[in-house]
Amino acid sequence: MKVLVTGGAGFIGSHTVDLLIKEGHEVRILDNLETQVHGNKKPDYLNPDAELVVGDITDKETWLKVLDGIDAVIHLAAMVGVGQSMYQLVQYLNNNTVGTAKFYEVLLNNPEIKKNIKKIVVASSKSIYGEGAYKCRTHGVIYPGLRSIEQLKRKDWEVRCPICNEYVDPVGITEDKPPQNLSVYALSKYDTEKIALTYGHAFQIPTVALRYFNVFGPRQSLNNPYTGICAIFLSRIKNNKPPIIFEDGKQLRDFIYVEDVARANALALEKAKKTDVYNVGTGKMTSILDTTRIMIDIMGSSIQPEVTGEFRVGDNRHDFSDISKIKKDIGFEPKVSLKEGFKKLVEWGETEKAIDKFEIAEKERKSFFTS
Repeated sequence: MKVLVTGGAGFIGSHTVDLLIKEGHEVRILDNLETQVHGNKKPDYLNPDAELVVGDITDKETWLKVLDGIDAVIHLAAMVGVGQSMYQLVQYLNNNTVGTAKFYEVLLNNPEIKKNIKKIVVASSKSIYGEGAYKCRTHGVIYPGLRSIEQLKRKDWEVRCPICNEYVDPVGITEDKPPQNLSVYALSKYDTEKIALTYGHAFQIPTVALRYFNVFGPRQSLNNPYTGICAIFLSRIKNNKPPIIFEDGKQLRDFIYVEDVARANALALEKAKKTDVYNVGTGKMTSILDTTRIMIDIMGSSIQPEVTGEFRVGDNRHDFSDISKIKKDIGFEPKVSLKEGFKKLVEWGETEKAIDKFEIAEKERKSFFTS
């Protein structure tokens, strides 16, 4: 097929482009080479066999141009960063929500383009879930809201049952968990998937929304303090600074290697038969503290993480995926282990310049929100 990959010069997008080309597809990339990520420069790793169109997803004329002759779309382009979205809300909603809406408005008003599109895959995010899923010994599986500020100030980090107030145990999040959308970023990604699914049904174009968990790996910017925590930690260690960990560091997350995510994108394009949503993760839990220790050990560093005991308003405690549905429906299963993926990330990072901007980002955040 001839596939359009929006955000195809980015972290997940470029790996997806590489895989699609390897599998024999013809690929066109739409990317604005965002300054915060690319510095307005074409990245060296970009696949030379892909066609690059530099443009913006908020521009209808750009969509008309890049959709010409396209059979399928993988829509990954978006602004990323939960924290930054809370004080750049117009920019996030304009890029992520309105940019997606512009795509579908072009399809709506141009039936000759729409009739050629056989499949659409869009990137959503686990952030839409908010707090994770838990099991209470008395009340079964529950979906609590955020921990109260009063609880966090007491450094009482774990989640309690909203019915009996007893501590609860985290369980894998399934796709039927109600979304909480606790940040502007989360809301914008939920908008993206809902717009896509709504028009997937209306247009009868099989459309898949993939809810990525914590993606890590090579090509994730080491200079962007709003990207994933693995890249932030790597940048800190490369600059001989301790990774900063909030609360007690025992928060659980689901880290998935970027090439596995690219495979999920390609499988959704190839095998998905209906309009639906899927988690993309490993289904395994790793604490934030253990994550830093594994990375420090691989890098052979003597730096120790700094566990601050501070908290950020809006952070959830635990989350990890249940991937039973995507395994069953399209045969996706992650292949790269956490340690193997970290080794690949560190090896790539050895050749990359890392400008640590964590303190700048924290100062910016605290100017708007304080604990």
